[in-house]
Amino acid sequence: MIMSHTNALINATSPYLLQHAHNPVNWQAWSEELIQQAKAEDKLILVSIGYAACHWCHVMEHESFEDENVAAVMNENFVCIKVDREERPDVDHYYMSAVQLMGQQGGWPLNVIALPDGRPIWGGTYFPKETWVENLKTVAAFCKGKRSQAEEYAVRLQEGIQQVSLMPEVETEVSLSNELLQHGVDGWKKYFDYEEGGRAGAPKFPMPVNLDFLLYYGFMNSDESVLSFVETTLLKMARGGIYDQVGGGFARYSVDEKWKVPHFEKMLYDNGQLISLYSKAYQHFKQEEFKTVVYETIAFVERELMDDSGAFYSSLDADSEGEEGKFYVWRKDELLEVLGEEYDLFADYYNVNSKGFWEHNNYIMLRDISNEEFAEKHGLSLHELQIKVGKWKYALMKAREKRVRPGLDDKTLTSWNALVIKGLADAYKAFENEAFLSLAHKNAGFIEKKLLKENGQLYHSWKNDITSIDGFLEDYALLMEAFLALFEVTGDEKWLALTDKMVEYVSTHFYDEQKQLFYFNRFNTDAVITNHFQKEDNVIPAANSVMANNLHRLYLIHGKPGFLESAKKMLQYITPHFINYPMAYANWGVLLLKLAAPYFEVAVCGINSRLLLKKMQNGFYPYVLWAFTETESDVPLLKDRFNHTSDLIYVCQNGTCELPVEEVKEAAKKLRIK
Repeated sequence: MIMSHTNALINATSPYLLQHAHNPVNWQAWSEELIQQAKAEDKLILVSIGYAACHWCHVMEHESFEDENVAAVMNENFVCIKVDREERPDVDHYYMSAVQLMGQQGGWPLNVIALPDGRPIWGGTYFPKETWVENLKTVAAFCKGKRSQAEEYAVRLQEGIQQVSLMPEVETEVSLSNELLQHGVDGWKKYFDYEEGGRAGAPKFPMPVNLDFLLYYGFMNSDESVLSFVETTLLKMARGGIYDQVGGGFARYSVDEKWKVPHFEKMLYDNGQLISLYSKAYQHFKQEEFKTVVYETIAFVERELMDDSGAFYSSLDADSEGEEGKFYVWRKDELLEVLGEEYDLFADYYNVNSKGFWEHNNYIMLRDISNEEFAEKHGLSLHELQIKVGKWKYALMKAREKRVRPGLDDKTLTSWNALVIKGLADAYKAFENEAFLSLAHKNAGFIEKKLLKENGQLYHSWKNDITSIDGFLEDYALLMEAFLALFEVTGDEKWLALTDKMVEYVSTHFYDEQKQLFYFNRFNTDAVITNHFQKEDNVIPAANSVMANNLHRLYLIHGKPGFLESAKKMLQYITPHFINYPMAYANWGVLLLKLAAPYFEVAVCGINSRLLLKKMQNGFYPYVLWAFTETESDVPLLKDRFNHTSDLIYVCQNGTCELPVEEVKEAAKKLRIK
């Protein structure tokens, strides 16, 4: 293909920006300097935001941004800026808030027109070409002819953005209690789809943050309806089209209510969290299918989203060869060629029938019964079936390798990598597989070397050995959580020391003493973007909710009451809203559970402490913080507890410890909550 145009994005590292580097639009990458240039030229700004795996972003690029006539209108009237929302979640949040305040539906691509100083005045998502051009001309003409009215609107909108970005004062404090949690969950239950799992209706998103909280809550409260809902959801997801039945790993969401037809892109942040969730679910439910999901998803991440350096890439596109899902779906003739005489049994197992039929004679592989049921139905032993399934998957993987692969977003984001480290640590707890821990170590070592500075400062993004963009609160919070998870399973105090450095850094550069919350961006009074407190959990937990949970853990490890007080003060903003909107505050709900229900610290000290801890950790103990040492330690939770002649297990609550015991069974008795 002849590239007749090249714009400033050719120098970007983001794959999404590079996708637009040969558009006739004079795109430039977001920078504060660019806004100053627009102000000097008194030229309107057009900000277009998306991400590499976004299907409708590709559609709008092809229809509008590759069209020379459309580009001419854009270039004449605007300074055109392209933003990768994954690189700049702060810019995305600012303009998304604006579009929603305008009464528009949010989504991507997100397209906003702003005054020369960056303040938004008009916006929306995807527009067909004719509508797009008409809107551009209308807004440009309005601003030229009625600038004072445009200015007035921008002022009002900016005031609205500031109001939604900053936290109001706490009017009434709500006490932390299990009753508060129960009221919230009871109201939430009416949205449960008990038959298919997930939220009732379509589309269906995995929402690992919500399921993680509900698993913990259901266990602590012996709520069988909640536990059954979580188990059903995880089983239906694992058997559905949203899960790659051949190569492992989950797609972003399903467009239907049965997890059948996915939106085929695979995101690192989903899969990192789902590795963690399925590992915990296996510990409780002992479902072998959950173990298979963990092993296959980790294999997918390592095989398809890992750099030689140890870095994890961001995503795989939904499209290949211009068609959504083409890499993942199968026609009957293809399956017959690959499977031969095994086809009939395979077709029954994976529903190559009306259930699995999608479109254009393609089938989405999915399952609807357990292996035990299927084996019995066909007179097979479970072992015989497992061998057959393994051979089928191998054969299809080999066949699929010949296909054109979906596009890869090969940038590395600190926060998303941290989610995978945490997932791998949880998988190691559940299955004691050293390969999982080795993978977590490799990635953590990469982050320590390439993205973390001596003073505790982080970078957000890395590609081709180039670091860029100052870290956001989500980077610090999620990496602290990951490093604390590594400290729990390895006993290596280096990870705790690095966490302490980051806590010190964010306390200095992100913490608002008056609000007692952490800003999303580091302080910068000259920034175009309005800083905000990220408080609502979504597909990824809110940065402040992760920070609050981290502070609680650090309080228990270091014995510093100030950390606990800070966590509780942060929680005050959320408790009044939890009853009505628990699904938006699920990770805050985890902290509520830790404070309202029994929570333990287990310190294992002695030369065999690692082995003792392994025996305990593979049980389901969401209400326990673990620590161990094989030598003398200065960590307050472990200090003066090491014994050269015996292994001692201390079971503590809020810093108060019972007399140590030497047997795992004795310690387990002390951890009983029911």
